[in-house]
Amino acid sequence: MDSDQQPGGEAASSRRSFLRTTGLAGLGAAALSMTGTTAASAATPGQDSQSGSSWRPDTENPRFTLVVMPDTQYLFDGASINPEPVEASFRYLLDNARDENIVFMAHLGDLVQNGQKNELEAIGKSFEILDRRRVPYSVLAGNHDIDSSTDDQRGPTPYLDVFGPQRFRRSQTFKGASPDGYNSYHMFHAAGRDWLLLALDWRPSAKGIAWANDVIRRHPKTPVILTIHELVYVEHYGDEAQFSDFGARVWNELVAGNDQIFLTLNGHYWPPARTTKKNNAGHDVHVHITNYQDRYYGGSGMIRLYRFDLARNTIDVETISPWLLGKSAGELNVLERQEIERTGSQDYFSVAIDFEDRFSGFDPVPPRSARPAAQMLVPGTVAYWRFDGSGRDGAPVGDSDQVKDLSGHGNDLTKVTVPGSPADVLKWSSEHHPDQPGHGSLYFGGNKSPLRGAYLQTASGAPLNTATFESGYTVEAFFKIPDDWDPGQNQWAALLSRWGMSREAGKTQGDPDEPVVTLSLSDGPGLQWAVYPLNQDGPVTNWGHDLTHGTWWHVAVVNDGNHTTMYVDGCPVARNPSTKAVGLSTAGMQWLLGGYEYGGKLDQVLHGWVGDVRIVERALKVGEFMLAR
Repeated sequence: MDSDQQPGGEAASSRRSFLRTTGLAGLGAAALSMTGTTAASAATPGQDSQSGSSWRPDTENPRFTLVVMPDTQYLFDGASINPEPVEASFRYLLDNARDENIVFMAHLGDLVQNGQKNELEAIGKSFEILDRRRVPYSVLAGNHDIDSSTDDQRGPTPYLDVFGPQRFRRSQTFKGASPDGYNSYHMFHAAGRDWLLLALDWRPSAKGIAWANDVIRRHPKTPVILTIHELVYVEHYGDEAQFSDFGARVWNELVAGNDQIFLTLNGHYWPPARTTKKNNAGHDVHVHITNYQDRYYGGSGMIRLYRFDLARNTIDVETISPWLLGKSAGELNVLERQEIERTGSQDYFSVAIDFEDRFSGFDPVPPRSARPAAQMLVPGTVAYWRFDGSGRDGAPVGDSDQVKDLSGHGNDLTKVTVPGSPADVLKWSSEHHPDQPGHGSLYFGGNKSPLRGAYLQTASGAPLNTATFESGYTVEAFFKIPDDWDPGQNQWAALLSRWGMSREAGKTQGDPDEPVVTLSLSDGPGLQWAVYPLNQDGPVTNWGHDLTHGTWWHVAVVNDGNHTTMYVDGCPVARNPSTKAVGLSTAGMQWLLGGYEYGGKLDQVLHGWVGDVRIVERALKVGEFMLAR
């Protein structure tokens, strides 16, 4: 965009002030260490980086990077052509492809200033750095790349000669263009799925918009990123972005009705800004403008790094100039030191997106179906309890109800109620962990003061009561901590424990009133596996990290006959003791589900949900846990 152009009109009398956005004061060396780039980014113009021999992003990694390059027009202006900043950014892609897991680059238009053949050929030659290494990218025409008074039916232009569909014939991501050649779409594979990126012309006509709608219609389950030169603008840095007149048309005719479009990126105006809009389905669309042509040296080849992280449900956004990053501190002038990296609120930020939920309207993830109990009876299973199909959701567990041990070893569970507790203090529930084999659970409504609740326990003659597991064991459980979980009332309640104090098992060290086995929730709440092994007179404890409320979790405690490791959601925790611990001590008494003994009497009852529980008389591997896919 030129400084005399305003939203809603192609020419306006007022001029935008130079350096409207906030500055960044910082030394080159500091920014260098933050981004991890090297002086290789400052190689000779036109010379490819030699690092990395092939472009092979990890397409299954939930973390990947989309690179965005906005208006570069002032670097390609008539006879004033300096490709160095742009080429430094391209070499940055090559140098950092593996570390950043870069999957694609999108240019937002206004590649050049006047749409002249020599300008477009010059930047086209710079793009050959990416072409030679088969780096996937998209371009689109900005108002300076073509006659801005025309739409995508304008016919042949120098832009189309250089950046038309013929340029992308070897691209693995280029999937097609509109008949006029000015609109294109690309598909890249990242985080285990396909993503569609639309690159639309400066002024897509009705035919162009219809073409884009048809592309989306033909890919009904694919999330879409829209890139276009003009969509939103802002008058002052930090203000919320708003649609230009043309942008409002694009929103109404293309974006609002296509739920697959979750992110839009445009240049043209400055300063950078963003907003979030609700589409017709009531879902968020993240709308961003990025443009730094008003900054020092026409933006210094600035790029945006959109770091997608589907595991964290976040997009982290960073804005840098690889050209300046590649210079030594002594080479940088006073303005360059301010432009190495942009860290204002509109340049360096994070966007929270629950990707699965956001995409569920057009590509829902089917819930995992329940798995037969027989499938869970891996070799060595000595007890397996699950709670699906036993009672109506929300119905109290009856005093005569029995939870069968599905392993067939006779370790059935019966209910024990604390006197004075309401009848519904223990209830059947349809809630469950998404990867839980059985689609049901028990809700325990325990509290400490006054002591209230109900728990389950094995019969006095159950074989599990005397099992010592000398050769190893695995104890697994699914559980959920309620939002109203209160450490004052609920801390140290056990998911699973064993009647019998340590002194009753012949132990002489530690607290003589402690139970010999307990899997409890600490005040964090965090998991604690505290046991008295056969080979020691004192206890051994594994500690988990703090856990969020309102979330289903899976825990597995695995002993290989010597050492014990705790896993939360299949991941090992840090505080696993190195102490050799063989087996589990027993006083020959019952196991409890949801209850905790201290000093020979019931001390605490669980507050929360418990799903499937399994005990196996051997050490399972992570891939054998109940939550394994």
